[in-house]
Amino acid sequence: MKTPTRSRMPERMTGFRMPESMTRSRTLRRILLATTLATTALAVARPAPANAAQTLGPVTDEIGVIRIPKNAPIQIGGMWVLSGADTALGLDEKRGVELAFKTVGGKLLGHPLKLNAEDDQCNAEGGQTAATKLAANPQTVVVLGPACSSVATPGAPILWQAGIVDIGTACTAPALTAPNRGPQYAGFVRTVFSDSEQGKADATYAREGLKAATVVTVHDGSPYAQQLQQVMADNFTKLGGKVLSQEAVSPNDVDMHPLLTKIASEKPDLIYFPLFTAAAAQVLRQAKETPGLEKTVLLGGGSLASAAFIEAAGPSVVGFRIGYPDISADAMGKDYPNFVAEYKKTYNEGPISGYHANAYDGAMLAMKAIEKVAKTDSAGNLYIGKKALRDAIFDTKFEGISGPIACDANGQCAQFKPSVLEFTSADPKTYDLGKNPKKIWPK
Repeated sequence: MKTPTRSRMPERMTGFRMPESMTRSRTLRRILLATTLATTALAVARPAPANAAQTLGPVTDEIGVIRIPKNAPIQIGGMWVLSGADTALGLDEKRGVELAFKTVGGKLLGHPLKLNAEDDQCNAEGGQTAATKLAANPQTVVVLGPACSSVATPGAPILWQAGIVDIGTACTAPALTAPNRGPQYAGFVRTVFSDSEQGKADATYAREGLKAATVVTVHDGSPYAQQLQQVMADNFTKLGGKVLSQEAVSPNDVDMHPLLTKIASEKPDLIYFPLFTAAAAQVLRQAKETPGLEKTVLLGGGSLASAAFIEAAGPSVVGFRIGYPDISADAMGKDYPNFVAEYKKTYNEGPISGYHANAYDGAMLAMKAIEKVAKTDSAGNLYIGKKALRDAIFDTKFEGISGPIACDANGQCAQFKPSVLEFTSADPKTYDLGKNPKKIWPK
């Protein structure tokens, strides 16, 4: 029996030994090195921000107080991928937050709301830069985002060192809300599911829906892709399947033929590659022309739910499937249809990716918590205790448009219902989540 080629990577990537398939890519090595250095440095961060106890106006807080003068804005930070191939992923979430602000009339407790959004580029370096800039602003009350786990992994600890809570809106890597996450993540929560659930669901679909007996997985070294494929592989094995190999590419790789030829020689029933737009499109297009893969099923991840991916993949996208949370009417919150109508009215198009509802709920979670703890003095100045806000965010429960929002002790605030979506057209103009791609599982 052939021993699977495993590219297992610890949650923080320290001590990571690259498999042969990864050593070909200098770009990936640089990405992994940057992420390793960032997360290694942050791993020694103090369990609480370096701020001292403070009293301002009517508020005393053990890690600091934000004072917002009368009529001055409540500044909320945002960090999402707002450039490059995955722009739709981040822009869709930014719009979700903007619509949440619109829902409350653009004001909270008599103060205007101001969103300071940074482009984190969906990578570790961008995450460090965005988080550092937001943390340097003493008026940043809370941060919404990111979309990418590569950003949250180094970014959330930077923010928490400044006493700022980070509410993730689409970053799904299991390590971010795992019971053994480090104290540097004590200020991180997310209004999106964990890939510990997505990976399990994808394995179940592969074994029960596709009847696949063998699989090869492909990741790009990012926390999202690496951890998701590992969860899927582990659960696929538990369900009686066989993992033939676990391969890796660079997000910027263009020629996937050598990798796909190697995979074809293994004759898997399924190739599972939860990559981002550029690399996933290359894998999909080139797999269609690789001898030996004619009958191999291809399955991707939720980051590919966008018109941009349809355009990048071209005709090869028709019939392609992605693991995704259930977005049917029964699975979403009762106000979701009204949200979509408002989205179309505001932006003259429907949602352009898949996590707008999670971002909307993240913004609502932040605002509800601010309302709970903020106090106003006789002159109209507003005061927000940082530790008090963190505790209120963890304690706040409500019915969101993405479903129930309630944070557990590790910052996991959203529930998960599985589905698989299939693309039905190669025309990017037909992108409509629920139609193209449409739900095919569970029936």
